[in-house]
This record gives sequence, C-alpha cells and structure tokens, in this order.
Amino acid sequence: MDGYLYAVDQSTGAEKWKFKSRMPIASSPTVSGGILYFVSSVGALAALDIGTGKPKWVLPTEFERKFEARNLHGLPSASQTIPDAWDVFMSSPAVDNGKVFFGSGDGNVYAADAQTGLLLWKFSTKDVVHASPAVANNTVYIGSWDSYLYALDADTGQEKWAFKTGEDPTIHNQVGFQSSPAVVDGIVYVGCRDAHVYAVDAATGRKKWDYPTSKSWVVGTPAVRDGMVYVGTSDSARFMALDAKTGRLRFNFDAKAYMFSSAALAGDLVYVGDHNGKLYALDAKTLKLVWEFQTAASKKDPFKVLNPDGSLNQDAFSPVFGDFEDMYVDFYKFISLGAIMSSPVVDHGSVYFGSTDGNLYALQ
Repeated sequence: MDGYLYAVDQSTGAEKWKFKSRMPIASSPTVSGGILYFVSSVGALAALDIGTGKPKWVLPTEFERKFEARNLHGLPSASQTIPDAWDVFMSSPAVDNGKVFFGSGDGNVYAADAQTGLLLWKFSTKDVVHASPAVANNTVYIGSWDSYLYALDADTGQEKWAFKTGEDPTIHNQVGFQSSPAVVDGIVYVGCRDAHVYAVDAATGRKKWDYPTSKSWVVGTPAVRDGMVYVGTSDSARFMALDAKTGRLRFNFDAKAYMFSSAALAGDLVYVGDHNGKLYALDAKTLKLVWEFQTAASKKDPFKVLNPDGSLNQDAFSPVFGDFEDMYVDFYKFISLGAIMSSPVVDHGSVYFGSTDGNLYALQ
C-alpha cells in the first residue's frame, strides 16, 4: 500500500531493489522470461526487468476504479454512488504462450505481447474486472463484476461462452467476481460474491455443480488437489473442502473471521490467511488445525476487534457515522489488526505471505 513493488532475498529478507508506482499496488506480480509483470492502480500493465527492477514498458488501460454502486451494501445514502472498500484486489496478470492477460477497472480484459507490451486485443465486459485470469488450452477464463464468468479465445479475444451468476440490483452485495478461476481436469472452479462456489465445464460453460455459502462471499481462488476444492468464505468465516466432482462439503474449519486469502497446498498441509491476523496451517485431508501464526498487530488489537478466541467482536463494528463511511472505518480496523488478505506461497520449506501490518513474513 506504500506504492512500492519489492524484490526481497528469499533466504534473508534483505531488499534487492524496489520500484515506485504512483499508487498503491494491489496486484500480485507474475514472472516469466526474466520479466516481472504487475497491474498498477494507476491503470496500466507494467513490465520490469527482474534483475534490476527497471521498467521495460508500460501498457496503459482506459482508466482504473473500484467497483461502485448506489445503495451499496444497503448503506446510506441510497442516491450516492459508493466505491466498495471491500474491492481489495486488482487483477494479477497471467502469462501464456508469449502473451500477458489481465483485467481492468475500465471493464476490459486485455491481452498484450509479453516482450513488447503491444496491445493484441481487448474484450469488453459490462463492469469492473478485478479477478485474475486463468489460461488453459488457449482459453482465458476470467470473471467480471457484471456477474458473468467468461471464456475467451487467447489468440483473438473472441467469446467462447459466458456463464451467468447471481444478481443483486438493489444493494449490489451478492454479485460479482473477485475470485479467480482454477482450471483442473477440464473443470473451471471459481468463487463468487453471489455466495456460491461454482464448477463449470471448461469447454462448454455448462454448470456441473454449485455450492451455496449462506450469503457469504467467496473472494479467494479455489485450490484444487486430489479430488478436493479448498476455499474460504467471508461473513460465515469458514474454510471448506468440497468434493471436486459433486460439490458436497467434505470438511469444514471454523476460521473465526473473514477469509479473502487464497490457500496454498504443499505436502500434507493447506496454508491460508485470515482477517483476524492469523495464518492457519491445516491438515489437507481433515482440515484439522496443525499450527497457527498470529501477527504482532493482531496480538495488540488496538481497536479490540477480536474476541479472545480470534472471532470478531461485533461491538467493535458499531456504526460511527451511520452511512457509507462506516465501511471504510471497518476496513481500517482490519488494517490495524494486521489482517492477512494476501495469499501465501510455499517454497523450499518456507511459507511466505504479506500482512496489512506492513510486513512480509517467512515462516518455517
């Protein structure tokens, strides 16, 4: 959120270089062929030299913005267009076959030449695209806040199919994609803010199953392995393992607070972050807790957001202004708590993740 993209030594945490953007960076970097790609909050795809952090090229989009709507989440005033504080992530680029694909707040999905940044095509949706694309079999899969999951031809940008999810025309709460697809064995697995996890046939766009989550958003990207789909929810504070073929709930973990983090699978464990400032390591076969790590800010809990068991103290979220500003106040309380909204990465026996307390962590 300080507007820097950092390159950090994996074993020591020492800074190698940093690149300054004009705005906070909410896109995860992608590295391919010696080039690092990220989507800037200014409204551009940037390509940096991986060794030096020096820019190679920038492809501007039309503009960038958060998802916004009137009467958003039922917050006053009903006539005012409100940017969504919970629209946390930008689209993160995907590289495949010499092309870079990403979404934008201008409502378009873009494809650029990975070496030159030349625009190859763009596809227009009807709202903000902050989900990240998945590419498989020369097809780009990506969701939009217009309630559709799209399958696009990677070479031309032509639509192959569009899968419709729920709408919420009154308060715009139960609608739209922040979750990014995972494509496994010809099935697209994806979460939606319409409170479902979907499994869709990758070739046809036909629904295989959907799992309802009690009106809780599914923001993280599903992790899929050994016939199970792992994904967390927001308000119901659950981390779930679903049967990949049927969508039935196999195991459930009480995560205590919202989960926007996407899980990482490594060995016998699942690693995932939580808004309460905890990183959980769970047994992949049972979702039993193996260990947890809590950020220092979460232990301090300056606004007393947490109950002793790590669940959310609802009294801490009492209205202050009585209008949409309360959404931003609540969001800041999670910032103060060292919430883990980023998604962990596991490599060489360490798990790496970022926190809103301003730290990058490496744990054994």
